[in-house]
Amino acid sequence: MQTQAGLRKAKSEWYKVGMTVAEFRASLSEARPPAGLTAALAALWWDAKDDWTRAHDLVNELATPDAMAVHAYLHRKEGQAWNADYWYGRAGRGFYRQKLEGEWEALVAGLIGVGDRQK
Repeated sequence: MQTQAGLRKAKSEWYKVGMTVAEFRASLSEARPPAGLTAALAALWWDAKDDWTRAHDLVNELATPDAMAVHAYLHRKEGQAWNADYWYGRAGRGFYRQKLEGEWEALVAGLIGVGDRQK
């Protein structure tokens, strides 16, 4: 389990990269995710590469709100609404009703801090 200091460090390193959602999406043409991603972002990267199992493994044991939100999204995508609802609750969020593609983008944008930059 990551400490708060470790989470802040991971997030600040990500901000140094300065990636936008479009750049994150473009990185999907690579074989490996960009260096410096948090586990939650790496999970979304692998999910977009159609590797649900690898994505799930990255967030399965993490107890951060971001990781639990991604965990919820993954179970929703899997078709397990009851399990997704449980993880949304653990993340302190309501069950997301937008299309899966929109939720994926909203999660990426939130995790990379798009509010501070352009998409």
